[in-house]
Amino acid sequence: MGATGFLDTAWRKREYHRQWLGQEANRLFDFFQNRSFNPLGGFHELDAEGRPINPGNPVRGIHSTARMVHCFAIGSLLGRPGSDAIVDHGMRYLWEKHRDHERGGYHWSLDNAGLLDATKQGYGHAFVLLAASSAKVAGHPDADRMIADVTEVLETRFWEEEHGAIAEEFEADWTPVPGYRGQNSNMHLTEALMAAYEATGEKAYLDKAERIADLVIRRRAGENGFRVPEHFDEDWVLDKDYRGNEMFRPSGTTPGHWLEWARLVLQLHVLGGRKHDWMPEAAKALFAQAVALGWDKEKGGFFYTLDWDDAPAKRQKLWWPMAEGAGAAAFLCEHAPGEFHETWYRRIWDGIARHFLDQDRGGWHEELTEDLVPSYTLFAGKGDIYHALQACLIPLYPATGSLTRVIVEAGGR
Repeated sequence: MGATGFLDTAWRKREYHRQWLGQEANRLFDFFQNRSFNPLGGFHELDAEGRPINPGNPVRGIHSTARMVHCFAIGSLLGRPGSDAIVDHGMRYLWEKHRDHERGGYHWSLDNAGLLDATKQGYGHAFVLLAASSAKVAGHPDADRMIADVTEVLETRFWEEEHGAIAEEFEADWTPVPGYRGQNSNMHLTEALMAAYEATGEKAYLDKAERIADLVIRRRAGENGFRVPEHFDEDWVLDKDYRGNEMFRPSGTTPGHWLEWARLVLQLHVLGGRKHDWMPEAAKALFAQAVALGWDKEKGGFFYTLDWDDAPAKRQKLWWPMAEGAGAAAFLCEHAPGEFHETWYRRIWDGIARHFLDQDRGGWHEELTEDLVPSYTLFAGKGDIYHALQACLIPLYPATGSLTRVIVEAGGR
């Protein structure tokens, strides 16, 4: 079906759709809240059934810990019982276990015995800033000290003023890991910097977010037809031949990130006073390219990666590009309303409802085959609430800021 009369009948404005989104958000909270809680510290990642993976000695990655804090800070602002305990549990683990108390910074992963991967990565530090900023909005008493701590680390260790972006990775003793710069960590830092600006009012965060977006999107993506390049050398020269970790640094291009950036650039445009005219145009171009090149026109869903000839490379269909597509479409439906964006908003949610929601066991299937059958080649189960939860909640609020901010402005409704 088309979207005739979309301005009057947009799904985001229909009460049934809004209730459905709220119910799906609650299903996610229900699935993760108690199952993920590890009384020994941090959080469990869950298998497809919702059981802890390796419960005797689970790995705690910093991004997983920080994302739980962020998402349950949102739960706290919504008035969900039990959320504050999750936020407090995660904040304590970040500060006491992930944080390097001698040399500063935050380690990548731990298990019950201690450090597993002691490296200090830009991606992880971005999520610490996001967690602390969200916790501050939710009123956590330790949020200010964590914001100050991770901000100092980002400023003095990671930020490269000559480029307007951050370095990628250091060893535990702050020895640089040379040769690589990546857009993924900088994209998530842009999200975190906007949240920090909203939480503190300090414009330096917004200035850095604008500089990252200018480098990664206006220049590098713009130079490549608004296909977001992922991998660069230390001078931010594109490396099309890069091969790395297939979860965090997959080769080729990743259409899901084009969608994620489309939303973030629109949010940044609003927060910056709508003074950068290139931002809304870039957001529209990023979304249009993602659906034109990344969407499987026969079976539906976004391919995980493309090669530089725009052919599907990794043909799995993951949950997070669908989630980011829904969030991007929601923002675009507000900032650039039209039949194209409304139709895609509906198409993406149709695909999520048909193939990604696990109606029997809860949560979302995180990975499907090209033929849309649940699979576990990249992800062992259901380790993450972050992308799916935000997809459910973003359409319920004005497309003007981070969820924490707009929920507060709506009075927690």
